[in-house]
Amino acid sequence: MYIVENYGLAIVLCVITMLCWGSWANTTKLTTKTWRFELLYWDYGFGILITTLLLAFTLGSYGNEGRSFVNDIGQAANSNLFYAFIGGVVFNLANILLVAAIGIAGMSVAFPVGIGIALVLGVIVNYISNPQGNPILIFGGVTLIALAIILNARAYHKLQTSSTSGISKKGLILSVVSGSLMGLFYKYVAGSMVTNFNVPEAGKLTPYTALVIFAVGIVISSFVFNTIQMKRPFSGTPVSFKDYFKGLKKDHLIGSLGGMIWCIGMSLSIIASGKAGPQCLMA
Repeated sequence: MYIVENYGLAIVLCVITMLCWGSWANTTKLTTKTWRFELLYWDYGFGILITTLLLAFTLGSYGNEGRSFVNDIGQAANSNLFYAFIGGVVFNLANILLVAAIGIAGMSVAFPVGIGIALVLGVIVNYISNPQGNPILIFGGVTLIALAIILNARAYHKLQTSSTSGISKKGLILSVVSGSLMGLFYKYVAGSMVTNFNVPEAGKLTPYTALVIFAVGIVISSFVFNTIQMKRPFSGTPVSFKDYFKGLKKDHLIGSLGGMIWCIGMSLSIIASGKAGPQCLMA
């Protein structure tokens, strides 16, 4: 499998990760106005799964380092498969709440608050479990993120106070809950993987295998979380699976594109974490 050996390259991949994670949600604005995010989310999940499989059978099975995807999944311990799967479930719930918050409060509120909390919590959790990098730089960045969250929340509060339309606090609450959950999912995925990517530990997963199981967790849990969301949406009227199959090809492709963009970011983050460390990535 392909392994990042250069620290500088790992940092570059972390930057690309942030660009992917910060931009995929823009695809929700490219669909037709009648295409609800609950319907888009199915294609988003499928886009993630397809991307992880492509990576697993290419970069994940390339070269002599580590184990190929097929060999790796065959020797994996059930506990590690479960950890990677649970990581996908936790992320999926957090992400559904985040997209719901975007629909209610707008991207300028939901993204900074939700993703900001996820970054702060993720850095703390990952640094405690695996301290790597310069703590002054890492936690200095965390402090700036926390300050940005506070200022963004205060600005939203003032907007509520001054608005005559009575903007709901639901979007802000969903953003906070989403961020709190999203800050926890990475530790489950990291716990399922080999500690040193160059050393294939028995029972542990390579990053590429962990990504596939993670994506399976997203898709399968969507049949619970997103189905409930379709029937009891946070805003708007309920939608059905019939509505999904009535969608335009453009809407389905855009949803899949959003999933692929996010998944490229997630994949690069895990690949880079072997050299840069997970908390360096989150910061």
